[in-house]
Amino acid sequence: MAAQLQHPEYSPGLQGIPAGITRISRIDVERSSLTYRGYDVHILAEHTPVEETAYLVLNGELPTKAQLDAFTKNLVSEREIPSKVYDVMRCLPTSSHPMAWLQTLVSAVALHDPESADNSHDANIRKATRLFAKMGTVVANGYRVVHEGKEPVAPDSSLGHAANFLYMLKGTKPMQSAADVINTSMILYMEHDFNCSTFTARVIVSSNSDLYSGTVGAIGALKGNLHGGANEAAMEMLLEIGSVEKAHGFIDRALAEKKKIMGFGHREYRKSDSRVPILKKVGKKLSEDLGNMKWWDIAEILEKDMWDAKQLFPNVDFPAAWLYYLLELPIHVYTPIFAVARTVGWSAHMIEQLDSNRIIRPQSIYEGQMTRDFVPIEER
Repeated sequence: MAAQLQHPEYSPGLQGIPAGITRISRIDVERSSLTYRGYDVHILAEHTPVEETAYLVLNGELPTKAQLDAFTKNLVSEREIPSKVYDVMRCLPTSSHPMAWLQTLVSAVALHDPESADNSHDANIRKATRLFAKMGTVVANGYRVVHEGKEPVAPDSSLGHAANFLYMLKGTKPMQSAADVINTSMILYMEHDFNCSTFTARVIVSSNSDLYSGTVGAIGALKGNLHGGANEAAMEMLLEIGSVEKAHGFIDRALAEKKKIMGFGHREYRKSDSRVPILKKVGKKLSEDLGNMKWWDIAEILEKDMWDAKQLFPNVDFPAAWLYYLLELPIHVYTPIFAVARTVGWSAHMIEQLDSNRIIRPQSIYEGQMTRDFVPIEER
C-alpha cells in the first residue's frame, strides 16, 4: 500500500493495466460473460465438441463440416507420443508433482517435433494442433506410469477427444454423461484472456522463443496455487466436510475461524462466474446417471450459505472439483486437466503474439539505494 501511495502510477499485479491487444477472448465484467472469438462460451459448451471450439480458438472462425472433420482426424492421428517420451516417464520419481513432470514431458515432446523452432504462422498452427492432441496422452499416461506404475494406454481412435482422455486415464470407455463433463469443462477451461499463465507464455515467445518453451513456462505459472490448483484445494475442502449434515453451518464456522474457503470469488468477475451454470448442468446429469447426488447436495448448500454470508459466488473450479471426484479421477491430476484444455488458449495467444511481435519489456520502479562508493573487500 505504501508503494502505491508513493507511486500512484503503479498497480500491484498489473491489475487494470492493459498489457496487450487480443482478438481471442473477452471477459465482460459488467455482464459476467465470457466469449471466445465473439461467441458466448455457454453456446459453445452446450453445442460443440471440444474439437470444434479448439478449432475456433486457434483459427479465429468456426469450422465448416469438412474443416472440422479434417481437424478432428488430424488430432486423432497426432494423439500418440514418441516411445522415447515414455522412456522419460519411467525415469521420473513417483513422488514428483504432476505439474513438474508435465513440464518435463512437454519439453521431451518438443525435442521430437521437427518444426519446434519454426515460428511461422502455419507451422505454429500445426504445432499447436499437435500439442493439444498429445497433451491428453501426456497427462493420462504420465499419471498411469509415474504415479501408478502401470503401462500406458494407447489412444482409441474411435473416441472423441474428451472421451479418449478419460479412457486413457481410467482404462475403460466412459459413459456419455462422463465424457460430456470432460468435454464441457475443457471448453470452459480453454481460454481466459491475459491470465497469469497465458501472459507468461506471451512474454516467453515475445523473445522469439517457441511454442513449446512458452507452454512449459505457462505450466510452471499454472502450477502455483494462486492460479491453478484451486479445484484440487476445493475438493480437499469438500472431503473435509464429507456429508450433507456437516455442510450445514460449515461456511459460518469457517468464516468465524478465518479459514480460506476455496472455489469462491474471482478477480475478473463481480457478480458471477458465467461458466458455472453450464458445468453444473452436465454435472447434475452425471450425478443422476451415477445415482450419487451427495456432492451436488453439499455444493448447493455451500453455494447458498456463501452467498448469504458474503455475497460470494462459486467460480468454475468449484463444480469442476466435485465433478472430477465423481468421475473417480485422482485429485492430483485436476490441475493437469486444466492444462490440457488451456493448451489451446496458450497456443492461440502465443501465435497472436508472434504474428505481430514486440518483445515484452515493462519498466520497474526502483526503490533501492542510489549511487554508493565502492569499498575494497580488504576494508569492509
